[in-house]
Amino acid sequence: MGNTIALIPARGGSKGLPGKNIRLLAGKPLIQYAIDVALACPLIDTVYVSTDDPGIADLAVAGGSQLSPLRPHELATDTASAMDVVRHFLAWYEQHQDEPINTLVLLQPTSPLRTVEHVMEALLLYQELQSANTSVVSVTPIKPLAWQASIADDGQLAFYQQQANTNRQIQPINYQLNGAIYIAPPACYQTDQLLTAPVYPYVMPPEVSVDIDTLADFLLAESLLTAMTTPYLIKTERK
Repeated sequence: MGNTIALIPARGGSKGLPGKNIRLLAGKPLIQYAIDVALACPLIDTVYVSTDDPGIADLAVAGGSQLSPLRPHELATDTASAMDVVRHFLAWYEQHQDEPINTLVLLQPTSPLRTVEHVMEALLLYQELQSANTSVVSVTPIKPLAWQASIADDGQLAFYQQQANTNRQIQPINYQLNGAIYIAPPACYQTDQLLTAPVYPYVMPPEVSVDIDTLADFLLAESLLTAMTTPYLIKTERK
């Protein structure tokens, strides 16, 4: 698969949960979960963090990551897109590193329940596809489209899809991006083709698909993380 680079974008500002990328989750800074997973994946050659915040930069280096130059202010706002951040990194990398990137793995720090196994499986799927313009993104199942609606101007619910029978078990499974894993060649990030055909899904269950944006998300992730790392008590059945 050639030179495979993991990029972890982590800006300092966050309106939903200030300082979330360095906030301690179960005793460890949130960003460190992404760094640890990337470092532990044998299919990833080098791990970089892109940030605008010197404090995050120090944590990233101490945690074992490489660091690209601090982002300019315009790439650290609420309106800056992830693709803009990736392009800033790629432009710097091409100018300062000799070995070209074959595969770029984007790992957002807001998905702390993503594991090394998830990243490995997604990368192996990407390898199997063997297409120069193919991307793999992580998704998770969601409620059927027939259950989803917007609120119209008159205050009524406007359902996206009308179904004669809305029983969940017989509805087609729908999926949404969970933000945990994006894998593609650099060209896909440069031309906004990351989420256009051909794009293939790597499916992750809902319980590991928490994407932290608010305090409620953070508390849910911490609760799930604690539950997953605590051995369950096994009760012996009486005979």
